[in-house]
Amino acid sequence: MKFVKEEPPVAIGANISVKSFEIIEQELKAYPKAKEFDSNEIEVISRLIHTSTCFEQVLENIYFTPNAIDGIQKLLLDEAKIVVDVNMIKVGLSEFYLKKYNNEVICYINEPFTFESAKKNGTTRSYMAVVEAVKRHKDSPLVFVCGNAPTFIYGAINTLLDEGVDLSKVGFILFPVGFVNVVESKDYGKRFCEHFNVPAILMQGRFGSSTMGVATLHAIYKLIKDYDGKERYNGK
Repeated sequence: MKFVKEEPPVAIGANISVKSFEIIEQELKAYPKAKEFDSNEIEVISRLIHTSTCFEQVLENIYFTPNAIDGIQKLLLDEAKIVVDVNMIKVGLSEFYLKKYNNEVICYINEPFTFESAKKNGTTRSYMAVVEAVKRHKDSPLVFVCGNAPTFIYGAINTLLDEGVDLSKVGFILFPVGFVNVVESKDYGKRFCEHFNVPAILMQGRFGSSTMGVATLHAIYKLIKDYDGKERYNGK
C-alpha cells in the first residue's frame, strides 16, 4: 500500500490557537461544573485545559481563593518578583509580559549555595532555594509559582512566617505534580492562604505540572492586558 503525504488541516499557528479555544469553549458547555466559575476563572481554566486536554481533572480539582485573580494581578502590576521552583517555569514564561510589567523571575534551584544549604539542613534544594529567595526579596511583592517540587511550598510558607513578611504582598500559584508530599503540600498551601487571606490558585490532588503553572500566569497576564489593569487598580 502506498503511503500518501498529508498536510495539517489547519496550518497557521494563530488559527490553530483560535480553533483550540473555540473547541474548549464549546465542549465546556457539556460540564455543569463549569457554571460554578466566573468569566475570569474560566479564562484560567480554559488555558489549563488547553495545555493538558483534561476537562474533568481541571474542573474538579482547580481551586481559587476569593478574588485570587484580582489579587495576583495587583501584585504583578506592583512589579512583583516571581519566585519559581524550577527553571522550566522560568524558561516558559513570556518575555513580553515579564518586560511589560517589570516582573523579575527568581529561581535559585541550581545555585551552589542552594546545594550547600540543602545538604547542611538535610532537606531538598527546592526547600532551601525558596528560603533564600524569600530572605533576599522579602521587601518586594512576591508571587510564588510551583509546578514540580512540593517541598517548595513548605519552604515558602515557613520562611514567610519566620521572616515576618507582609502577607498582603504575597500570592501563590500551586501546581506540583507527583506522589510524595504533593497532596499534603497543596493542603498546607490552601490552609495557609485561607487563614491569612492570601490570593492563591491551586490544583488539588496529585494532578499538576510546570506547564500548568505557566499557563495560569499567562492567563492572568492576558486578563490584565484585556481589561487595562493599571487603570483598574488606580481606582478608575
